[in-house]
Amino acid sequence: MARKKSTGSAGSEPVSKADARRVPMREFSRSLPMSLLRAREAVMRHFRPSLRDHDLTEQQWRILRALSSIDAIEVTELARVAFLLGPSLSRILRDLEARHLIERKVVKADQRRVVVSISARGLRLIEAVAPSSEAIYAAMTARYGARKLAKLQEMLQTLESCLWELRVGDKRDAEPSAS
Repeated sequence: MARKKSTGSAGSEPVSKADARRVPMREFSRSLPMSLLRAREAVMRHFRPSLRDHDLTEQQWRILRALSSIDAIEVTELARVAFLLGPSLSRILRDLEARHLIERKVVKADQRRVVVSISARGLRLIEAVAPSSEAIYAAMTARYGARKLAKLQEMLQTLESCLWELRVGDKRDAEPSAS
């Protein structure tokens, strides 16, 4: 059955609903942000059960992983490297500190600045999750291929660098986003 065309405003050609919804953009499913979000979801769906088993959220794990590779970091820098907004990070740090997984210290030279580090208990938790995490990586590597996975990592790093240099739009483009 043919779709009936509705008429546009006076003097214009008839317009179908499908035509009226078309915008001069690529298909939604082919947008780069959506492709990256789908890929992220495909990856994270394998890690979430392990994180849940250890009573961790994805964001908490991201913070602990970032802290496990350094001695200490200022909160503002941690927000940047973990791609979290300040208010979310504050809440997550409060929860991690209550569980004794991190330690916060005020910088003596500037009482407004705070540095965060992972605690011994936090490191033990990382060590407990690591075997499961590495097993998931091994399964993904076996399924996708070590060469392809390395190439994907390289391509994503190149894309990130290239787009940071592009700097289209305003300052808000540099903030983490869920869109």
